[in-house]
Parts: sequence; structure tokens; C-alpha cells
Amino acid sequence: MTGTLYLCATPIGNLEDITLRVLRTLKEVDLIAAEDTRNSIKLLNHFEIRTKMTSYHEYNKIDKAVWLVERLKEGQNIALITDAGTPGISDPGEELVRKCHEEGITVTSLPGACAGITALTMSGQSTRRFVFEAFLPYEKKERNEVLNRLKDETRTMVLYEAPHRLKRTLKELREVLGPREITVCKELTQRYENRLQGDLDSILEYYDENEPRGEYVLVIAGRSQEEIRAEEQKNWESVSLEDHMASYEKQGIDRKTAMKLVAKDRGISRRDVYRELNVEK
Repeated sequence: MTGTLYLCATPIGNLEDITLRVLRTLKEVDLIAAEDTRNSIKLLNHFEIRTKMTSYHEYNKIDKAVWLVERLKEGQNIALITDAGTPGISDPGEELVRKCHEEGITVTSLPGACAGITALTMSGQSTRRFVFEAFLPYEKKERNEVLNRLKDETRTMVLYEAPHRLKRTLKELREVLGPREITVCKELTQRYENRLQGDLDSILEYYDENEPRGEYVLVIAGRSQEEIRAEEQKNWESVSLEDHMASYEKQGIDRKTAMKLVAKDRGISRRDVYRELNVEK
């Protein structure tokens, strides 16, 4: 029988945020695949876990995934851990999971800490609908494409960023999104946990005077429906009422219904549409 791959969430700061199930699993598996063994050994030593470790990271994820799958096919149980948080979220774990599914190997996830969700829940931004973008691409063309897509995103956006790139990213977001509301979280679950909320202008001003330190999660408000409607109404201002009406009537819509639709598009009353059309005649 093949073994099982356990995706084990580890603390993102506070060591007390590890689950009893994860601790038991890390002790019982045959092998732990860790993003950085030098970092993970501190966690394992703290909880007196002596299980053998091997490295699995961005630079060996293809070849090492093949090796790990072979161990699983031999019947070994393997736990995958990242430096902090949930494996497979913005890390090479997804490659190993994909390989396991291709080979018919059981994969299970042991839930726990995730920086993106932790920041979202404490951000003060809407949590009903959100999109996770992780780190923006490094390559300029791809980065610009992602930023331009985010411009019209109505869901709350969650991004990760490193301290040395934070100011650059905030400036780019300001250029594309305008003075959008944002919450910047850092040192999550730790003693000096910090949450800074405001529009992008005020946040940029803050970091012009305060050097970024630590790892950051940015939680950005999506574009509001009111803003979208205002822009759509403004676009209709360049079209005459007669042409606007004609665009609906050509679709076979009766004049009375077309007047209602035109009024809605332009943010005015149907009576105003009727009055202006009669004046123009």
C-alpha cells in the first residue's frame, strides 16, 4: 500500500498556534519534507520531534517531488511543512500535491495558520468575497497585467509582500487603483503584531517616514458598485439621449422600456428622459 502525504500547517509566528493533530502527525510520519530544514529544526526541537527531515523548496521542487512520490509509493508516510503557515499556499507544495494525485497517492490537509486568512479576518475590510493574489509577479509585463486586472476587481484583495519591496508595490497600487482603502498587517500572531488602515495615500506617507520591517500582508478594498455605476453613467454622458434610446430600440425593446433602461444607465429619472427627448423634438 502507498503512504499518505500530510500537508501540515505550522505557526506563522506564535508557536502556540500549532494543532495537536499536526504535532502527533509530525511525530508519527516516516519523513518530514520541509521548505527550509534550518528553520524547521527550531520548531521540531521546541516540540521535541525527532522525525527525519529532508528539504523540499522552490529550487528542487520538480526533481524532489519525484523522489518523494517514490518514497510514498514504497509505503512511507510523509508530512510536508512550509517555513510558516499552510503548505501549498504561495509555496512549492502545490507541485508535490499535483504529482501525488497523478500517481493515485492519498493527500490530506491538516488545517491551521494561514497569514492571508489571519490578516483578512482582522483587517476591517469586507470578508464576504475575496481574492488571494499572493506575491505580485516580478517580471514587469506580467506584473502590470495583474495590476490592471485588479483595477476592476470588486472583491477584497489579499497580497503578500516583503519589506524591501513594500513601498514600490504600494506606489504601483496607488497608480492603478487610486486612493483605495487598504489594511497593512505585519508580525501576525506575534508580540508586535501591527495593523495599519487607511487609504493608499496615507499609508504611503507613513512608510515614507517609517522603514518597512517584517513580512507584510496587504488587504485591499475591492472596487465599489457605486464607483462602477458612476463611471458607467459618466461614459453615457458622451452619447446623446436619442442615440442611447436607439441602441435599445434596435434590439426590439419597446420605447417605454427603453426609457426606463436609459434612465437607469444615466442615473436620472424616467421623467427627465421623457422631458429631454420631447424638448429635443
